[in-house]
Amino acid sequence: MLDQSKIGKVVAEQMEAIEADYGDECEIGDVCTIVEVIGPHGSHVRVRSSDMRPHSGLGLIRMAEQAMLGNLGGS
Repeated sequence: MLDQSKIGKVVAEQMEAIEADYGDECEIGDVCTIVEVIGPHGSHVRVRSSDMRPHSGLGLIRMAEQAMLGNLGGS
């Protein structure tokens, strides 16, 4: 069985950060998870979005890419 504790820890930390930044007056919209699975057959990437429409999931991924690139630049 896969150990789910790593995903649970990351999600819990994300929720704490969201609550600290936005408080109780906001709500969670769509959610997208990207997980690398490493096994005997190599590395695979799994993506799942709470909104299964492709344009919604791709939009979240593109926004995340911009956020990560901004963080890499020291912003």
